Formats: sequence, C-alpha cells, structure tokens
Amino acid sequence: MDTNSWTITGAQGEAIIGNTHTPEDAPKATAIIVHGFMGYKDYGFFPTIADRLARAGVVAHRFNLSHSGVTENYEQFERPDLFAKNTWNRQVEDIECVRAAMERGELVGAGLPMFLVGHSRGAVASLLFTGQRAARGEPGPVGVVTIASPDRCNSLNADQEKMLRAEGYLEVTSARTGQTLRIDESFWEEQRDDPESHDVLGLVARIQCPLMVMHGSDDPTVNPSAAEAIVGAAPNARLVMISGANHVLNTPNPFDPAEEPPAPLAQALEQMLRFIEAGTSYR
Repeated sequence: MDTNSWTITGAQGEAIIGNTHTPEDAPKATAIIVHGFMGYKDYGFFPTIADRLARAGVVAHRFNLSHSGVTENYEQFERPDLFAKNTWNRQVEDIECVRAAMERGELVGAGLPMFLVGHSRGAVASLLFTGQRAARGEPGPVGVVTIASPDRCNSLNADQEKMLRAEGYLEVTSARTGQTLRIDESFWEEQRDDPESHDVLGLVARIQCPLMVMHGSDDPTVNPSAAEAIVGAAPNARLVMISGANHVLNTPNPFDPAEEPPAPLAQALEQMLRFIEAGTSYR
C-alpha cells in the first residue's frame, strides 16, 4: 500500500489538503472519506478506515474540507476565519472538487466505482451531494456509507437562530483545542434561501444507489433515531446499529491504524468492506 499527500482547489478557491491510500494491486473501487464538524482527515478513525479500505483493494481519499479551519498542523484551528464561513454547499462543492480531480486524473480513481464514506456532518454532506446529483439526473456514487449521520441540516434551536440573526454569528468552543470559534450567519442564510437543497430526507428519497447507515446505539451527540429516519426515507438502505458504540465508534483521538481497533470500529469496518465488495461484485 502506498500513501501520498496532495492539495487541490476547493470551494471559494480555498485549498483542500488530503492523503490518498492506494492498494498495492490494481484497485477495484475508490472511496471519498468526509469528516464531520470540527473534524479533519487525521482525526480518530479516518486513517484506519483509509488504511483498511486500501488493503482491501479500494483507493481511499481522506481530506480536510476547505473550510474546516484545519491545516496540516491540526493541533489548532489555524484558519478560524474559514471555519466561520463553512456552509453545507461549500462542503458539497468540496466533494465535487475531489470527484472532478479524480475524473481529470489529478487524483487516482478515474473510471473506478466511487463510494462515499461520511461521518456525522460529513455524512450529511455526502447525502446532500448524492441526492442533489440524483435530482439533477447526474450520475453519483455507486454506494454511500454514513456513520453517525444527523437527519437534518439545521440543528439550531430557536434561541440560537435568534442570536445568530441578531449578532451575525454564533460561538462554539472546541473541546479538543479550547478555542472559541465563530459560525457566521451565512450558515443559516444558505439554508433559509435554498431549503430544497438542504432537505436531507427529501434528497435521500431521491437516492437510488445503496446506502449503509451505521450508528452507535449509545451515541450521545446524534440520536440513533436519525439513522432510522434516513433508512425510512431511502429507497435502498440498510441500518447497521452498533451496540455500545458512541459518536466516534469508541475510537480515541489520535488512533494508530497499526493498533487493534475498538470492537465497534472493527464491526463498522467489517460491514463497510462487505458493503463495498457487494457494490463492486455486481457491476
């Protein structure tokens, strides 16, 4: 297996930095791995997922969303200005930028069946990307794996929305770095102005490719009922509820891919590999 680093242009001309894990033998598929809110490509289980996929013959791209606020130095959010301007459309655009870079030959994967693997908000972005392409009649991935996905874009309560409109921003604190970060009003305005493109369940209903919806039974961040709602809306989805798993599948950060994964992560990897194998075997 080979691993290399790359940089391409993402939403609003900002950089997307990533790593590609390439199998030793001819690959059978490619996977785009999308991190969640306050996440980044090196967080927790992402390197392990990419490593295991590559060992199973899948080219795996993991990357920092252009407006994640995180650079190669992930000890801090070095670009809080970009974090503040992050929106769903910009995340969807970043996924499209990675897909297009593969198509152009800038990244490995042209001509291979493409899967999306998203965690938390990265799972939502993956569903939005796939559903929006379906709504436009454009080809999308051959399968989508979600881990701990919310079932809606707007998780703000009425007080938060009122504050966001009054102040022009909300503040959130990173438990990892201790930094206080801002979310600009554009995050809410985009959803208000274009509700159809942010209707997660409505777009999921348009997705014809198989979905594997994984969720931890003990997730304190996103209620497992969100997974049930997604599966209920999708024409072709399977729910995998992982007993005893939290929001990150009980995986510490950082986590060495060479180590034995926690049981919930091991179960998720096994299910994911079976799903991708099935998705490539019948093409």
